[in-house]
Amino acid sequence: MNFPFKLAENRTFDVVGFGTNAVDFLIQVPQYPDFNSKVELIDYTQAAGGEVATTMAGLSRLGLKTCYVGRFGDDAAGELGYGSLESEGVDLTFAERVPGGTTQIAFIVIDARNGERTVIWKRDEKLAYTIVDVPLETVRDTRVLHLTPHDTAACIALAREARAAGVIVSTDIDRVFDGLEELLPLVDVLLASSDFPAAITGLSDQQSALMSLRGKFGCPVVGITLGDEGSLTLGPDGFIRSPAFAVPNGCRDTTGAGDSYRVGFLFGLIKGSSIEESCAMANAVAALKCRAIGARTSLPTPAELNALIKDAGPKSISGGESG
Repeated sequence: MNFPFKLAENRTFDVVGFGTNAVDFLIQVPQYPDFNSKVELIDYTQAAGGEVATTMAGLSRLGLKTCYVGRFGDDAAGELGYGSLESEGVDLTFAERVPGGTTQIAFIVIDARNGERTVIWKRDEKLAYTIVDVPLETVRDTRVLHLTPHDTAACIALAREARAAGVIVSTDIDRVFDGLEELLPLVDVLLASSDFPAAITGLSDQQSALMSLRGKFGCPVVGITLGDEGSLTLGPDGFIRSPAFAVPNGCRDTTGAGDSYRVGFLFGLIKGSSIEESCAMANAVAALKCRAIGARTSLPTPAELNALIKDAGPKSISGGESG
């Protein structure tokens, strides 16, 4: 099944990302603690994360030309986060260090038994963008704009500018925001968490909810990530169920797995792959990410991605819209 749109040619960037960056404090525990209890941690580490920043780092590691638009504080965490993207080769021309700002942080508790995590986060309001200060010019020289709508009005302005410039718009959504009904009609690729379609449509059946999303907002490609069950995507010719890959040597941490899924999916889109192939790449990147603690620690190289797909090779299952 082919993507129902064409990518622009002769652009400086393959993907421009607008959205969150963060520094994560990752805490491993033998099992998630009960309420009003104590547990001795196994280990802890500090690492760069954040939804869009992680996706741009992953795409850059796979060889694409990426640019990150976002704000860091002028604190030590901001230095770590900014430097992490710089070291991956992500263009930071439009990234900012905000004087007096505090970089977004997250405390992430990881259950060592299965790698599942719980995230506790905080974002400084000084890092937010408005429609007045968002750099619209960033989307005129890229093939894809990928965003998370934490600053929804700014996202809408960027998406409109992108559409006018012939740029494909992709978004990563995990909850309902004010203004989404204005943003979603501007989105070409909507990849959401498993519970988002039901939250916005009121339909519990996943296929019905995805069809309702596409029918209401017109997004040509809509899909959800399903953890160890892979993903479900609705394209122009029906549904694609793409199974998950086994994590090599076992899952250590699911932090950033969804962001990594977007890495593989957008990589497939840029490389001219089918939607089925892009879903398989997305699930493969997510599995490889889960090999180590941290959102970006084990994001794959092209050789690692190709090897997993070649060795494991699950086949996507296509079907009609009735499922």
